[in-house]
Amino acid sequence: MIDVDGTSREIDERVKQSLKDALSIYRVDSEKLRELQPTLIITQTQCEVCAVSLSDVEAAVCQIVDSKPEILALQPNGLNDVFEEIICIGESLAVRERAEMVAGEMSGRLASINARLEMQNVELRPTIACIEWIDPLMAAGNWVPELVEMAGGTNLFGDPGQHSPWMTWDDLFASDPDVIAVMPCGFDIERTRSEMPALTELPEWPSLRAVTNGRVFLTDGNQYFNRPGPRLVDSAQILAEILHPDLFPAKLEGIGWQKL
Repeated sequence: MIDVDGTSREIDERVKQSLKDALSIYRVDSEKLRELQPTLIITQTQCEVCAVSLSDVEAAVCQIVDSKPEILALQPNGLNDVFEEIICIGESLAVRERAEMVAGEMSGRLASINARLEMQNVELRPTIACIEWIDPLMAAGNWVPELVEMAGGTNLFGDPGQHSPWMTWDDLFASDPDVIAVMPCGFDIERTRSEMPALTELPEWPSLRAVTNGRVFLTDGNQYFNRPGPRLVDSAQILAEILHPDLFPAKLEGIGWQKL
């Protein structure tokens, strides 16, 4: 319902204004739902900015009387929630065994990343600031702090299982992280790069440790970090590659991440 072609700052202002006016930023196509006649609709209650809200879906479903669809509303806040809700989806689709297999594979791949660090007796855990919105600044929360821990880093902003918090430039400058990973919600690498002048043109930017050492990375937040699904394992791999390049070959460079 809003124009998403503006700058990070403009998009943020449009979203906040819509929510302030008690308006959803999405519109559910109830006519299309009536045409599709679904028996199951999957939605979420985690964030009304990131995706259609449960109330929007319920309002649209009220107009569908034939198929009487089941509504499955998910609220994954941390990694365990993601695993559990994959199984919940499988249960609703009568493929619980397959869902358990997917969740198990994810858990196993994440454990293998952490196991490589332990096998190499890695003690140095670089500090990292994971930025989920550029202007104004927001840190990554939810499952990202857990991914950082598994990938051998020390997360500076955002708490496991908690919504992404706002932060200030002073917060970032004071923490002076070893690594900065930029992963704006809904942006790919190209779009993220176009938004970076909001940070790189600040006079203090060149003095940051991560900038001086060439350890600022742009990631495809839209495809990897922002979505609670199986690809979060690749997100952990991306973090491992940028935090410990000596241990993890750059398999996802150019696809999931690039240097600034």
